[in-house]
Amino acid sequence: MAKPRLLFISNSFPDLRAPHRGLDNATILHHLADRWDIAVMAVRPILPFGRKGWRPRSVDESFFPRYVPTHYIPKFGHRTNHRLIAGSLRSFIGQLRGAFQLALSAWVYPDSCAVALLAQELGFPFLAIAQGPDVHQNLPIKPRRELIAELLPTARAVITRSAELARSLAAAGVPSDKLHPIFNGVDFDRFHQGNVLEVREELGLPVNQRVVLFVGNFAAIKNPVLLVEAFGRICEDSRFANALLVFVGAGPLEGEINFHASRGASSGRVLVAGQQTPEMVAKFMQAADVLCVPSNDDGVPNVILEAFACGVPVVATNVGGIPEVHTEDHLGRLVPPRDLDALSDALKAVLDALPDRQRICEYGRRFTWQRTADQYHALLSQAIG
Repeated sequence: MAKPRLLFISNSFPDLRAPHRGLDNATILHHLADRWDIAVMAVRPILPFGRKGWRPRSVDESFFPRYVPTHYIPKFGHRTNHRLIAGSLRSFIGQLRGAFQLALSAWVYPDSCAVALLAQELGFPFLAIAQGPDVHQNLPIKPRRELIAELLPTARAVITRSAELARSLAAAGVPSDKLHPIFNGVDFDRFHQGNVLEVREELGLPVNQRVVLFVGNFAAIKNPVLLVEAFGRICEDSRFANALLVFVGAGPLEGEINFHASRGASSGRVLVAGQQTPEMVAKFMQAADVLCVPSNDDGVPNVILEAFACGVPVVATNVGGIPEVHTEDHLGRLVPPRDLDALSDALKAVLDALPDRQRICEYGRRFTWQRTADQYHALLSQAIG
């Protein structure tokens, strides 16, 4: 029997220049590919004279991704950006209209709002995915919140990557019965327990030091600078005088991280390792004593689930969907956001204890991509009857 046909539409999808962009979306599509015939339309907002010519990763070529450039007005385009994207997509989706039965969009504004306009105009059903940052960044902006409340309910269903995101969208006006929280999964072929000493030697990390790890975007909402300040206090404690803080990732705050890291007790004890492949991220996690997620707001960062799968405790802020997966004391600590004292004390407490890595790992193995794909498949199937 022929597989049902699904068109995925979002800016949040990888290409060769940005291979980490929307990796979770690409991953769930690959886990659905045995049950759905999938094509991808990846939106790429550009400014005048912006770069074009995007190419897919080889692993994604089976989805025949079409990268669609679209204009985007920063700061002032609240009521027009979704229409600009819809205008860029209209002819392409119109040509494909008979070739797909259902659309799936990710990123609530402007992407899913644009798809909602086209779904009404061209007459196709769609589901939307709320990822986390798209909700936290857009709901506080009144024009965007109003558009989300108006257009997102026209989806057959809205998948949210945490229950907290569902509550936020419901409070903004999206009907609760359309909201379905589904956690992401973990690639256990990459993220699993390793030999700490061997992995540290491979990475060139000291084998006799406590290692604190940050993995993510160096952006204000992730608050990596607070971690540098907390780490400085840790280094002042004689028990952790030789501790090491490792940053994996990139982003606009890299210069500020380096500036703060060059001062005080943490000087010379902060390593910015840059953007890494998923395979290398897994190795850094296996080498770490603790992962720190000091976000001001967040959904359910996959790095937390991946750390658990590696048997690594996590110190994180008690925000967004994080407490939905960080549920037990042996997994680490939860602290209030923007609280320097609480963050440094929690990191000291975890570094001072020997975690039961096997117990953490067993908990982390609950979060399988297969379970996530099964839940997506059920909603998608229901949407086309």
